Amino acid sequence: MYGRGGNRHAGWALSEGRVFAECRPLLFTIAYEILGSAADAEDVVQDSYLRWHGVDQEHVEHPRAYLARTVTRQALNHLRTTRRRREDYVGPWLPEPLRTEPDVSEDAVLAESVSMAMLLVLETLSPDERAVFVLREVFGYSHREVADMVGKTEATTRQIAHRAREHVRSRRRRFHHDPRAAQEIVGRFLSAAGTGDVETLMSLMAPGVVHVSDGGGRVSAARRPVVGREKVARFVAGVARTSAAGARAEFTNCNALPALLLSLDDRLDHVLIFEIEDNLIQGMYAVRNPDKLGAAVAPRPLDRGRGDEAAAGNP
Repeated sequence: MYGRGGNRHAGWALSEGRVFAECRPLLFTIAYEILGSAADAEDVVQDSYLRWHGVDQEHVEHPRAYLARTVTRQALNHLRTTRRRREDYVGPWLPEPLRTEPDVSEDAVLAESVSMAMLLVLETLSPDERAVFVLREVFGYSHREVADMVGKTEATTRQIAHRAREHVRSRRRRFHHDPRAAQEIVGRFLSAAGTGDVETLMSLMAPGVVHVSDGGGRVSAARRPVVGREKVARFVAGVARTSAAGARAEFTNCNALPALLLSLDDRLDHVLIFEIEDNLIQGMYAVRNPDKLGAAVAPRPLDRGRGDEAAAGNP
C-alpha cells in the first residue's frame, strides 16, 4: 500500500518535525479542498501533527502517505460535524477565500480544484463523495489508496467515485483568463465602481453575470445572489458609494482567480474574486464575513503532492 511514497527508509533519517513540515503544503491542500475553509483546514493539519507526534514512526513505512490518510480522516470527521452549521448560515455561504501564488494557475487541475466555482460544486456532494472525488480526481490516488484513506472497501469507493464524478461533471463550470488581460479588466472595473460609472461597469460584464455576497450575518451583505449586468452594475456602484467608500484596493490572486483585497483603516474589509471568460466578468464573489478573511492576507503554498505522477487513470 502507498507504494509510490518513495524509499521506505527515507523519512526515518529526518526529524518528525521536518517530515511533517515537508508534507504540510500537501496536507493543507487536501484538508482545504475537503472542507472549503482555510481555518478549519489549519485546525485539522495541526491536530494531525499532534497525532503524528505520538506515533512510533519506525513502524510507519511511508510517512507522506500515512499523514495524508490521517488528514483525510480528520477532515472528513470535521466536515460531517460542520455541515449542519452551513445549512443554518445567514445568507449565501461561500468558501473561505485563499490567497494563492500566481504559479498555482500553471497546474490546471489544482487551479480548477480550488476555484470558487468548483468548491461550491463540491459543497453539493456528501462528505464521502467529496473526499473520494478530491483524492481521486485532484490528487491522483488509486482506488485502492482512496479506499484505505476514507475507510471503505475498494468496490464501494469505486461506486462513490463514479457517482461523484458524474455529479461534478454535470455542474462544473470552467473559466480561462489571461492574467494580464484580467488585471486590466479588474483595474477598469475598480475605476468605474469608484466613480459610479454604471455604463462602463455593464460593458465589462457578461449578460448573465452573477454577484454573490457572503456576510455571514456579521456584516451587511446581499442575502441573495444578484443576477444580470445592469442589476450587478448598479449594485456594485451602490456598494462602492457607501460601504467601500475610501477603501484601499490591492490586486492579487485568490483561489487561482483574479481578486481585489479591499481594506478600510488598514483592516481587510472584504475580498472580491472575479471569474473572467472572453474578457468579460462572468461572476463575482464578495466575501465580507470577517471570520473568513484571515487566509487572504498572505499567500498559502498549495501542493498536489504528485506533480506529473498524478494520474487519474490509475486503477
